[in-house]
Amino acid sequence: MQVSCYDCHSNNTEYPWYSRIQPTAWYLENHIQEGKDELNFNEWDTYSSRRKNSKLRSIINQIESGEMPLDSYTLIHGGARLDSTAVKEIIGYMDSLKKD
Repeated sequence: MQVSCYDCHSNNTEYPWYSRIQPTAWYLENHIQEGKDELNFNEWDTYSSRRKNSKLRSIINQIESGEMPLDSYTLIHGGARLDSTAVKEIIGYMDSLKKD
């Protein structure tokens, strides 16, 4: 998850060299901020149980559908692609965190 998710969904973004070139820098910063606004793993403990469950369902759905990680991200960050084993592991982990 750290390799595939944290650059856009945590406060631990590792900015690539091209993030210092405009207009790419503006695009990346906006895109990363949108990702953090939607889900920020560094703020997970501040989420209510209801919000956590909602986020977990959303994570599972987006990974199962191939929506996440974004193709535009994995195109440049090949190591962030999730193979079927990683998808199963992440979904299993997310399922185990849900509170019914």
